[in-house]
Amino acid sequence: MELPSQKERELFLDIATESVMTAGIILQDLVGQLEKIEEKGRPGDLVTEADKKAESSVLKILKSRVPSHQILAEESGKLGTEGSDYLWAIDPLDGTTNYAHGYPASSVSIGLLFKGIPLVGAVYNPFRQELFRGAKGLGATLNYRPIQVSKTKELNKSLLVTGFAYDRRETPDTNYPEFCYLTHLTQGVRRSGSASVDLTDVACGRLDGYWERGLSPWDIAAGIVILEEAGGKVTAYDESPLIIESGRLLATNGEIHHGLSQALDEALPWLKKFYS
Repeated sequence: MELPSQKERELFLDIATESVMTAGIILQDLVGQLEKIEEKGRPGDLVTEADKKAESSVLKILKSRVPSHQILAEESGKLGTEGSDYLWAIDPLDGTTNYAHGYPASSVSIGLLFKGIPLVGAVYNPFRQELFRGAKGLGATLNYRPIQVSKTKELNKSLLVTGFAYDRRETPDTNYPEFCYLTHLTQGVRRSGSASVDLTDVACGRLDGYWERGLSPWDIAAGIVILEEAGGKVTAYDESPLIIESGRLLATNGEIHHGLSQALDEALPWLKKFYS
């Protein structure tokens, strides 16, 4: 597939950057000042005025700068031109629960997909004041300095991260078995509560691998391209090509990818045997 020109990719990356920084200022201004916190349906799935105001600021920029593109926003749904090759996936506040509690792990995440493939991504963490950027063929940066994934080669020497979906109370299809099993196999498994934070932490080498289920395109579109441009690998759990709408993702430094994929497959039988 032929990608948009380098000039176009650079332009789209600048638009994504402008959008995340504008929304990030709103999040910084509202932290600790929330007047209303609501649940969107499932317990723990929160939305606040910070989510809504941040998303509104992003939509305003995108509608002005790329009016022919389609948009998929967490709070507003699908907007814009049906049939466009371009789809902006927007999470105005990834880690709303953290943000509502004042826990410093959340971000604005904006990714652009071209014909379904992540092309451009920008993630801004207002607590850390960290701006991650990436675009196909243009590399990845943290605060405009190049980044790359870790060089950890063995699963037993790795530090991983995961998350737990909002429907975890309603379904037996959770990643609890994987969490327990991989805690035994590795140097540890963390849980930040923000998929975009997790992906960018793998991208800059703080963590070696990440897996999760129950994700939406706006959670991961930006982080995928940033991680891949930093030298990482992103697939489905079984190492087949990722279908972003599946909500299941395996992302690593590449070195531990096969081992982590195998471990995910081994987890449930191990847990049943361990507790039998």
